[in-house]
Amino acid sequence: MSDHTGMKPRLLLVEDDPISCSFMAAALEAMPAEVETAASMASALAQEDRHDLWLLDVNLPDGSGIGLLETLRARCPGIPALAHTADDSPLLHARLRAAGFDGVLVKPLTAAQLQEAVRGQLGASPAPAMRVEEAGGTFGTLPLWDQATALAALNGSHEHVATLRKMFLDELGRQHDEIRLALHTGDPQVANKTLHQLKASSGFVGALRLNAAAAALEKSLADPAMFEHFSRCVRDTRA
Repeated sequence: MSDHTGMKPRLLLVEDDPISCSFMAAALEAMPAEVETAASMASALAQEDRHDLWLLDVNLPDGSGIGLLETLRARCPGIPALAHTADDSPLLHARLRAAGFDGVLVKPLTAAQLQEAVRGQLGASPAPAMRVEEAGGTFGTLPLWDQATALAALNGSHEHVATLRKMFLDELGRQHDEIRLALHTGDPQVANKTLHQLKASSGFVGALRLNAAAAALEKSLADPAMFEHFSRCVRDTRA
């Protein structure tokens, strides 16, 4: 393990959503730390360098965070690991801890929360599940964009907020069409996967109304009216 008094810790960040990955990598590098990223189980396992900490997404395109942790731990026992997910289910968190994760992070979270959790693991202290508090009220009454939340998540960097929002908006149309097609063809698994990613990325960039609409649709996939509300939020956010 790195000498944290004189060397940057080496971290492996596994995250398949490019917006979430960019946010988390920037926050970790600002600690400072050396961050290697991977978007899949296969690419993570191709990394040969020893790391001081693994940050693993729970749902990956070619496997699961639990499966990845089992393989990594077989290679390098004793390395701490944090799971990150947009799912705040206590049952899931209990399963992740039982599988060997040292802590669970709920996306979206601020840069300060992420850094605190990582420093805690590098210092061998426990990391609790953390998340940014969800906005209350009906999502239709929420503002489209919350600049204060986005800036807080990115340590006050207007440049990072603008960059991530452009990435987010470039992906939003494709994600909406993917969810619509999945619901039309009766594939809730694909719809849930895309909504899961959208909940995290919209939280990171401060798309407050869309974040709430995605969470509401995730709980009511069979409700056509809920999808119409979600689609309207997507249109308004892109406009």
